[in-house]
Amino acid sequence: MSRTEIRITGFGGQGVILAAHIIGRACAVGAGQHATMIQSFGPEARGSACSATLAVSDREVLYPYIERPDIFVVMSAEGYERHIEELKDDGVLIYERDLVTPEPKPGQRAFGVSSTRIAEEQGRAIVQNMVMVGFFAAATRIGSRDAMREAVKSSVPAGTQELNLRAFDAGWAAFEADYGKQSAEPVGAAERGS
Repeated sequence: MSRTEIRITGFGGQGVILAAHIIGRACAVGAGQHATMIQSFGPEARGSACSATLAVSDREVLYPYIERPDIFVVMSAEGYERHIEELKDDGVLIYERDLVTPEPKPGQRAFGVSSTRIAEEQGRAIVQNMVMVGFFAAATRIGSRDAMREAVKSSVPAGTQELNLRAFDAGWAAFEADYGKQSAEPVGAAERGS
């Protein structure tokens, strides 16, 4: 059985939950896997800590809680500080490089993207989460590009699809520009056949 555990964190208003929803949807619908998501917020929705966890598996997910994520996507320094110790020793860190200064442990791999700046270049900073989803998708190849794009298109508000897809594509392109075609798949997940 292959199971990949993912934590996405940031602050309220960054679209953390929507990003997790899209990744889970792409894996479940587009890749024929099973996915569950759990979300949590700080006492105030906007501006406070926000986190979502995903368990993605080739079999039904009977236990939705994660223990130590294979992949940690972080969009705020606070989220990084709060959850970095959970990341597996061979895990993958994907981070907003203008907001987070990571210190990965030996064996962990880190991939940074200026997702807020790239979103602003697309015309709206609010699509920073879609830039991050595109970057994540290119890095991990956990679902196909087409499945991820379809999940974006079917999950965002009507009338915003073009902007969100442009942001997703910009994130994908940023990974390939900075890191080439390499995969950020976690070592442990690769060994399990993810």
